[in-house]
Amino acid sequence: MISRKELIGKYIDFFKSKGHKEIPSASLIPENDPTVLFTTAGMHPLVPYLLGQKHPLGKRICNVQKCIRTGDIDEVGDEVHHTFFEMMGNWSLGDYFKKEAIEYTFEFHKKILKIPIENYAVTVFAGNKNIKKDEESLKVWEKLGIPKERIALLDDNFWGPAGKTGPCGPDTEMFYWTGKEKAPKKFNSKDKNWVEIGNDVLMEFNKTGEGKFVPLIQKNIDFGGGVERNLAVLNGLDDNYLTDCFLPIIESVEEISEKKYNRNKKAMRIIADHLKAAVFIIADGIVPSNTEQGYIVRRLIRRAIKYGNELRMKNFVAEVAKAVFEIYDDYAELKENKRAILEELDKEEKKFQITLEKGISQFNKFASNKKISGKEAFLLYQSFGFPLELIEEECKKSKIKFDKKEFEIELTKHQELSRTATQGKFKSGLSDQSEKTTRLHTATHLLLSALRIVLDDENIMQKGSNITSERLRLDFNFPRKLTAEEIKKVEDLVNAQIQKSCEVRREEMSPAEAKKKGAIGVFEKKYGEKVSVYTVEDFSKEICAGPHVKNTCEIGHFNITKEEGSSAGVRRIKAVID
Repeated sequence: MISRKELIGKYIDFFKSKGHKEIPSASLIPENDPTVLFTTAGMHPLVPYLLGQKHPLGKRICNVQKCIRTGDIDEVGDEVHHTFFEMMGNWSLGDYFKKEAIEYTFEFHKKILKIPIENYAVTVFAGNKNIKKDEESLKVWEKLGIPKERIALLDDNFWGPAGKTGPCGPDTEMFYWTGKEKAPKKFNSKDKNWVEIGNDVLMEFNKTGEGKFVPLIQKNIDFGGGVERNLAVLNGLDDNYLTDCFLPIIESVEEISEKKYNRNKKAMRIIADHLKAAVFIIADGIVPSNTEQGYIVRRLIRRAIKYGNELRMKNFVAEVAKAVFEIYDDYAELKENKRAILEELDKEEKKFQITLEKGISQFNKFASNKKISGKEAFLLYQSFGFPLELIEEECKKSKIKFDKKEFEIELTKHQELSRTATQGKFKSGLSDQSEKTTRLHTATHLLLSALRIVLDDENIMQKGSNITSERLRLDFNFPRKLTAEEIKKVEDLVNAQIQKSCEVRREEMSPAEAKKKGAIGVFEKKYGEKVSVYTVEDFSKEICAGPHVKNTCEIGHFNITKEEGSSAGVRRIKAVID
């Protein structure tokens, strides 16, 4: 059996041998990107570099990125859906292209993972009315010995752009045969026995606002392969929850519930998945709440508790979550925050038990009419954390009618809103390097430095940043509301730096050197071997990956529009530029 750590080790070592530098996994909470609640793929934090910004570690990079996807939380419970997962990724930023990318992927699969060619198949872009068939990738695969019958030409093998415009291109996917019988000679991508284990996105076009596909000056490669899925197929498992990414958590649930996984698969998968995701989100500084990321983590914990209650488990959340720390002991943020994470989980479980009691009371009020509408059921689902199964069970018990169809309509509306919020439309954020956003990005650096000076507190750090083309939003640690006088001083200090026409200088150096020179940044294993440091004369020095102006005079007049509390011990400032 190949383990999670073994697979990741083989992957990183292989791509390092091909000249790639390893970068750390980015936070699950995207920096400076208002379009998504969570980091959803390895390429997400790298968008500026895919658009042409120079990466401090060069043109070849690789990592294993932790990801959260919440568009299908309600689908979790089968063998393959996960909220939290790890993505193996390697990138070429204007260096090698299709031939080398495909050769590297195939060599890793064949020589390192020992996948037999008779169990291997691929897809290639078939072409459409705008773009020709990807003949180059087709020829590379054939030259590598993949039979024509095992290459499917598909017209949907095209990635992006992430929004209406931007980098995009054909992709080529790799599949592994998992069926018990011998793999068929001809590859059928719709046959579920063929499982996708990787995808090379070949970014060669820029889609314009007019809908034209213009060849990119910097062509990129973006490979992605899910750790959990690869582990399952390599170990001959048809259930991802039996890999060592999940098994210790499942075993903990079995022990506490005194029930077997084989007879309670759905409930145990949901508990394992949701608590793992909650642990990682809390480790990145998010606590359960009723807004944005906090709402997602609260929903995950409460859904896990509901299914735990069905297994007759009480006060179990923190105990089950301990297994997550054992599996992922290679993540420093989990080790360092273990106690706080377990306390948050325990606190949320206690809160939810009170909410559940209120929910049962609300259910009984609705039930007095001997009928529960879909909207009433959705209220129980959304506000009190009742899964559909519990609503149906309670209705059956009380012998009352339940409008399931209306409930499903309400649920679909909610899921669409959720997908929009979590997947984003990339109208701004990291993919937006427009002049206005660039000016606001540099203004955010000036704002942070001004706060540290005016409030006379060198411990003030950025706790979150959200920049659109209309405004900037900065979250920072501070225990109280700022006075009107302090806000005015901060505003004046930023404008003074703008009026001084200060040069904005970019340098590359090691994190240790950046720290020594006084750059602002979080230094605990967050960065790679080299970082970009932006300096505004003797006023601001900060590690950053975003776009910046060359001179502060380009920014314009700075105006703070709002100062408010964000969470315990964290303040939030919103500002605009004229």
